[in-house]
Amino acid sequence: MGIGGSIFLIALGAIFAFAVEADLGWLNLSVVGWVLMLAGVAGLLVTLYFWNSRRRTVVAPVRAERVVADRAVPVQDDRVVQEYREVRRPGPTV
Repeated sequence: MGIGGSIFLIALGAIFAFAVEADLGWLNLSVVGWVLMLAGVAGLLVTLYFWNSRRRTVVAPVRAERVVADRAVPVQDDRVVQEYREVRRPGPTV
């Protein structure tokens, strides 16, 4: 329904429930107003829930520009030194 539609239903329901003083006999406009307001609040809550859950599942793209190969751990003078070689693929730099 969306936020705009939900707010519209809430406003229309409030107008029917509180501002209209018409007697139709078989239809109580106050009850219709309350039903519209409840439908608007429910639609607003559902919309916000789906927007919130959609924002949590953002996955960053993986960039495969560098390939690290041949990891080695040489020892120099009783110290462990970590080395690696980096092989870059040709392509545009970003």
